Amino acid sequence: MKFFADTADIDAIRDLEATGLLDGVTTNPSIIHKSGRKFTEVIAEICKIVDGPVSAEVVALDHATMMKEAEVLRKIADNVCIKVPLTIDGLKTCKALSSEGTQVNVTLCFSANQALLAAKAGATFISPFVGRHDDNGFDGMQLIDDIRLIYDNYQFDTEILVASVRHPVHVLEAAKIGADVMTAPPSVIHSLFNHVLTDKGLAAFAADWEKTGQSIL
Repeated sequence: MKFFADTADIDAIRDLEATGLLDGVTTNPSIIHKSGRKFTEVIAEICKIVDGPVSAEVVALDHATMMKEAEVLRKIADNVCIKVPLTIDGLKTCKALSSEGTQVNVTLCFSANQALLAAKAGATFISPFVGRHDDNGFDGMQLIDDIRLIYDNYQFDTEILVASVRHPVHVLEAAKIGADVMTAPPSVIHSLFNHVLTDKGLAAFAADWEKTGQSIL
């Protein structure tokens, strides 16, 4: 499974990149707003840090303007992935861009039928929102399972990018189902390291080492 960071925090991205765990970055207008910086400048800086796809989202709602915005965004760097909403105009834009070889992330997916449409439109990634799905009384992981089955049935190339990831269990369940990618805030990615037995083991090793009175350096 590929790991994308859902953030515009440059320091957090650099930190994760150094671990070798980071395969890409996703952003959206809300995340960029929190950064307090110019949208295109943030995307450009992230693209210099990360070799993998960096999702930059259009904000227009009509196809013609989406295409104009996409033209600006994809000139920022070769690894920019244009993010479009799962609407008719969004899928028109997806089809046009993917036909030209541009990576497209179709976002705000909440049903398997929507995911089927995105795959048929040539999406590189489909982003089902599991956390928001759960918040509204639905089963986010069942959605991922349904999309995986449909994509495998028809051998679609579109990658399932699990979004709105809230906790480590979402990551685990998505990996068990066979999702291609998950995107999560850096805090969730860091939480994957945590285990009480790891902490206890390190504490025991440190205590025993101190008793030896030795130093490696």
